[in-house]
Amino acid sequence: MTSKIRHVTIDCADAYTLGSFWAKALGQPLHEDDHPGDPMALIEGAGLLFVTVPDAKTVKNRVHLDLQPQDRSRDEEVERLLTLGATLVDDRRNGDGTGWAVLSDPEGNEFCVERSAAERGE
Repeated sequence: MTSKIRHVTIDCADAYTLGSFWAKALGQPLHEDDHPGDPMALIEGAGLLFVTVPDAKTVKNRVHLDLQPQDRSRDEEVERLLTLGATLVDDRRNGDGTGWAVLSDPEGNEFCVERSAAERGE
């Protein structure tokens, strides 16, 4: 017997608010039972579970998400995420179109936006 990953759990100050940001970012809904003020919020299709905890984030994430846009370019996706409330942390995009952008969500959790499959020639 082996194990499987059921959820990737993200500790946060406000599960519903952060879960809502990621639901919009990923284009997937929060679970129908999730409401403002709930201690947990779930995006089932992405396997992401947000849990409200009392302690604040203090250091860089040891695990992070890498996003690959499906219907737009990397740069268009970066701009969309910035309008949703993300912050650009480190711009690793190169003049030749390679590279990625490091962003943070509204609670400071880092994530990367890579080139789309079309931009990679896949």
